[in-house]
Amino acid sequence: MMYSTSRNTNGIPQNSATNTSTNTSGLQQRLFTRRETIPSRNDVLWKIERGAVRTLTWSEDGTFITLGYWGPGDLIGYPLSRVKPYQIECLTSVEVSVVPPQLWHQDINSFLSHIQQAEELLSIVHRKPISLRLWQFLVWLSEKFGRDVEQGKLIDLNVTHQEMAEVLNTTRVTVTRLLQQFEEENTMIRHKRRIILLTPNNNQNSIQRK
Repeated sequence: MMYSTSRNTNGIPQNSATNTSTNTSGLQQRLFTRRETIPSRNDVLWKIERGAVRTLTWSEDGTFITLGYWGPGDLIGYPLSRVKPYQIECLTSVEVSVVPPQLWHQDINSFLSHIQQAEELLSIVHRKPISLRLWQFLVWLSEKFGRDVEQGKLIDLNVTHQEMAEVLNTTRVTVTRLLQQFEEENTMIRHKRRIILLTPNNNQNSIQRK
């Protein structure tokens, strides 16, 4: 099932068109809710001020293919991609700034970060075996969306088992089984639907998967 949102004639989701404001830099800002899609326009980039999104496409049979996960400070938008179809899905409530083409040159660091993160994720997706692939994806999420807690690093983002499977080109059943295995090995624990990767002080097992 594809996510969709009713749109007006300008391609802006109707339930978000009124959620606009202007920041101190003079850029228009918009608010989107969880699971809402951000418009993919040829003439606009979006800079994430708050929240998290994923970019994705899908194959002819409807299989989702995740292109990236993005958070505060990241630039996203169709001009950064050649993939069709292309969709930006909000994983949380999201606040973005609208960056017009005449200002793109001011965000070189954001462009470089976008490329680097995309390549990091691509390298993870091709790791073998799948247990190593999943673990390194969790580490990547913890570095991007994590915060330090007493036990280790908490991934402050609710990524479902199905979404992990879509990123890593595997099945939801495999992801569920491996997460249970990681818990049994005491390399991670769950806390209120979040995952905590345990630090060496709380975990005597190596994170290197065999």
